[in-house]
This record gives sequence, C-alpha cells and structure tokens, in this order.
Amino acid sequence: MTSQLVCRPEQDLPVGLLRVGGKLDAITSTALRHAIARSLSTQPDKLVVDIAGMTVVDPHGLNAFSDVLCQTSEWPGVPVVLCGASAETADTVAAWPGCQELRIAQSWETEMAEDTTQEESRRIRVRLRPVPDACRQARQLVTKTCAAWQLSGAASTAALVASELVANVVRHAHTTMEFTLGMRGDRICLTVRDSNRRMPRLVAPGSADAGGRGLRLVRELTESWGVLPVPGGKVVWSHLAPA
Repeated sequence: MTSQLVCRPEQDLPVGLLRVGGKLDAITSTALRHAIARSLSTQPDKLVVDIAGMTVVDPHGLNAFSDVLCQTSEWPGVPVVLCGASAETADTVAAWPGCQELRIAQSWETEMAEDTTQEESRRIRVRLRPVPDACRQARQLVTKTCAAWQLSGAASTAALVASELVANVVRHAHTTMEFTLGMRGDRICLTVRDSNRRMPRLVAPGSADAGGRGLRLVRELTESWGVLPVPGGKVVWSHLAPA
C-alpha cells in the first residue's frame, strides 16, 4: 500500500510553521524534503517543523529526513526547530552528523508563543528589479544597515558581496529578486532569491567567460556560501563574520 504524507505550511512569515502528518518512508521523504525547501525559501526568521502527526514506517525515510534537517544548518540563515518528535526520532535526528545547530522542542504551540516575546529580529528584506542600479541599491542598504547594527567594520565586505549576488541575478537570471540581509548568531547572512531555476556556476581563474567570476569573489570573501533550489527558482546565500 502506498504511504501518504501531508505537509501543511500553516504560516510563512515572520516565523514559518510546517505541520506534517501521515506516514514517513523512503518515498514520502522526498515530499517532505520539498516542503521544507519551500518553507525555507520564504526566508522566515525561524522555521518550526511539527511532526507530532507523523509516523515513521521505514528507517530509510527517517535517515533521509534527518539528513534534510541537518543540512538546513547551512541553508540561508534560517534556524529550524523540530517539534512533536517521538523520543526515538529525536534521538536519531540529534545523533545525525551536522545536526549540532538543530533545536528540538516539545510543542509547536509553545515555540510559536515564545517567539512573540522575543525582540524584533535583525533582518531586512527588499525586492529589487533586474537592472544594473539594483547593485547600487543593495550596497547602500547594506552599508546603512551595518552602521545601524554597529557592524561598520564589516560593511565594505558585506556590501561588495551583496553587490555581486545581485549582479549575478541581473546578468543571468533576469528576474525580479528578493534580497535579504540578516544576522544568525554572530554571522552576517546575505541571500538573494530569484525566479530562474538555472543554477549558477563558478568559473576557473583566468577564464574568458565573465559569468561566474562574481560568485568566485563571493566564495573568497565569505565563510560559506551555497545555492538552494526552491519551487519556482533558487536562493543563493552567503555567511560572513563581522570584522
């Protein structure tokens, strides 16, 4: 019999809530992977994943689920909280490589209620058109915001990274983009989401192909960077430490 898994994104912003019910196995874990990617693509301040209604019927599915959750620590600056897990599931996920930053909580209701008492997160999000002036707008936004957040020492590097991320969309994706500047712990997070599914690529130093040079600079200036395929496009993200 075919298993069924229902993934309901009940809230996207400012805090994401994804509620999951049904049977998890090696096949339905793919649907869960896509649902988590979709919720992350909205770039909430935090993503709460409630699996109280989910039953694990296949250890391979649980392994795939653990792998997806633990990979979120490198996705675009969005902390993920797992709620409603059984003791066995929680232990398996917590022991999975790369899950050090994943938080496990008992109740999604408590987690969402607690978040309303937290101070406003440091996150700025703007929509930009795919025109050359978008690079200047991103640089100015980053410079001004870093000053307001008392991160002036990192402003020039962060502004350059932002400019290159936006320029990559202008040159290659040619779609309206959503640029986000935020903090995760002590790291500055810069992300750009566009509506082109074509994945960016790096080029070798000295290549005559101008495409990909900007991303090579992003790689050199940041602690980490990557690309997250999402429904209808992609998110290119980067993390750098304040100077």
